[in-house]
Amino acid sequence: MPYKRKSRGRSKGGKGSSGVVQCAMCGQLVPRDKAKKVTSRRSIVDPQLAKELRQKGTYLSSWIDTKYYCISCAVHRGIVKVRAREERRSRLRPRRF
Repeated sequence: MPYKRKSRGRSKGGKGSSGVVQCAMCGQLVPRDKAKKVTSRRSIVDPQLAKELRQKGTYLSSWIDTKYYCISCAVHRGIVKVRAREERRSRLRPRRF
């Protein structure tokens, strides 16, 4: 039976099974290599206060917030786009606008 994508929608290669992660939106359990990972920096301090503190030369710590999304939620949020049939098999990163 033919398959849509060269990677079959995963990035595992030949390493066997991978662990599962939970989708941040719907809670579905998704294989780690299939889920879409989104990282963002979160500040502990209010932005207005952070600006004043930075002017005085203080160091502001922040943490990296990592979230995993299943494919349907990633498409819904616009993290990944629906691609045409010819573009699906290409491994190039799709352009984001």
